[in-house]
Amino acid sequence: MPPTSADPWLIPELGPSLGQLVDSPVAHHNRGSLGLFLEDIRLELVTGIFELAGAARSFAASGDRQGAVSSFSRVAWLSLWERAVAASADRLAQVVNARLVDAAAESRLPAAQLEAFRLKADDVRAIASRLGSGGASFVSALDALEQTVPSAAASGSRGRAGQEDWELALATAARRLEGAWMALAEGARLEQDRWKAEIDRARAWRRPTLVLWLITAATFAVATYLGLVLGGYLRVPPLLRPLAEFWWSHL
Repeated sequence: MPPTSADPWLIPELGPSLGQLVDSPVAHHNRGSLGLFLEDIRLELVTGIFELAGAARSFAASGDRQGAVSSFSRVAWLSLWERAVAASADRLAQVVNARLVDAAAESRLPAAQLEAFRLKADDVRAIASRLGSGGASFVSALDALEQTVPSAAASGSRGRAGQEDWELALATAARRLEGAWMALAEGARLEQDRWKAEIDRARAWRRPTLVLWLITAATFAVATYLGLVLGGYLRVPPLLRPLAEFWWSHL
């Protein structure tokens, strides 16, 4: 059974520290060149943080200081962030691939060549890595938060002494999460511009005409030669004599 404490403790509100993460969807209207929609992913991330806060308050209300602190563990925060990054990368890949299919239909790009344009699993992982790169300071803040856990989770005077540092580290982690998400959103806009160029390239594809012209020219040359041979203007080669005699006999 976890240790309990009669020390009164109110878990701080994280809304102000989360900043733009808790804004209304209308405030996040710039979706980028492909119209990528990430608002549901953002709201799911915020909801996850608030659920952690709710669990922490429940533990604190029951006097379980350790349970309250553990609710905001590094693993819990990081899991929510990584899930948001992965979902954003998957969403971007879906949008890009759908636009590629539409572009290929317009340009009549062959299916085999369309496949070379489409985003694969390796591409999605690379996108996720780029989108998540803005979370480095958030991860550092989580490391700092983890350092405050032993003192804050302790009972008695030690816990009260460590509480302020823990709350400060908690607010810092929330602010860094806001920054990480803003970096992800900006990265998503850059990714859309990058892949829009590929979509435009697929849309601008045209079937090569050189081979077609060569085949046409060769066919015309052969037809002209046969016409001259069968018309008696050129000497009939032995290979074509049966054809010439058949033709002349049916005139």
